[in-house]
Amino acid sequence: MRLSVRQAAFDLGAEANAFTAGLTGAGAVVTFTGLVRDEGGRLAALEIEHYPGMTERAITAMMETAARRWYLADALVIHRHGRLAADEAIMMVATAARHRAEAFAAAEFLMDYLKSRAPFWKKEFGPDGAEWVTAKDADEAALRRW
Repeated sequence: MRLSVRQAAFDLGAEANAFTAGLTGAGAVVTFTGLVRDEGGRLAALEIEHYPGMTERAITAMMETAARRWYLADALVIHRHGRLAADEAIMMVATAARHRAEAFAAAEFLMDYLKSRAPFWKKEFGPDGAEWVTAKDADEAALRRW
């Protein structure tokens, strides 16, 4: 398993290729990339803060939970921090399992966790100033299904 919390952009294709290189014991690989969403065309930037060490420990624990629950051959999480523009890649999840159902379920679990519980703090900047992003009911409901 590999986790990268970083400021720099990543190349989805290169990361997916590196994830599958030498992979054994898997019949399915699922990848997901999240983009900074600009709902309403008013987002100037999204700024993401985190506490190094704490963030990595929390996400690693969730990755280990997913690996045990869905018998993953491997998993990858990349999450960016710092100031990001609309439409930039903000995160990537990749999972590998013997069967596609397990790979998809584990990827969804990790995505829901990253959206709702990973220790990141997000602030949106727009024409009216800056505002902290709060949890959405739909995100909390998605996490409860696990």
